[in-house]
Amino acid sequence: MNFDDAIKAHATWKMKLQTYISKPDGSLKANEVEPDNKCALGQWIYGEGSKYSALPEYTALKNEHARFHKAAAGVIKKADSGQNVKEETAIGAASDFGSASTSVVAAIMKMKAKS
Repeated sequence: MNFDDAIKAHATWKMKLQTYISKPDGSLKANEVEPDNKCALGQWIYGEGSKYSALPEYTALKNEHARFHKAAAGVIKKADSGQNVKEETAIGAASDFGSASTSVVAAIMKMKAKS
């Protein structure tokens, strides 16, 4: 996976979550989403991407990606309990989810610029 594919993988997963919260059907489980090493980007971070581990941006990516998954799990829990979470996941949202998502992409872009 290259850096552009990493960004696409993150965007694809975020879209999956946005689709889910519009109609929570139980297909996403918060306890399965919270670990940051199960999605395609997480597998890259802990696998092939670890060759960039000397870069501070890699550490930032790893931390922000973990924060993103914790926030996503929280969004799923809220959606499953009937709360409206659409604003939390909107582009540019000031929520923890929105902030973490933006930080993930920024870290990937900074890594790309240094490679």
